[in-house]
Amino acid sequence: MPAKELVEFVARSLVDDPEAVKVDVVHDADGTVIELHVAEDDMGKVIGRNGSVAKALRTLLKVTAARDGESISLEIL
Repeated sequence: MPAKELVEFVARSLVDDPEAVKVDVVHDADGTVIELHVAEDDMGKVIGRNGSVAKALRTLLKVTAARDGESISLEIL
């Protein structure tokens, strides 16, 4: 599963308003940046307590990136 679809699937599963989830992919010199946009009320659910959910999402991205030999980072906006 490509990284964008993975992030979108997980985010839509976590939030109360799945229609507000938007995932953009930006390519730059350092690699790929995935920008996750969610509704303001759902921000806490995506970040999690002490950042645990965001950390888990970033770990999943590192695993998929390592498999493909890429560099991927996640920004939650």
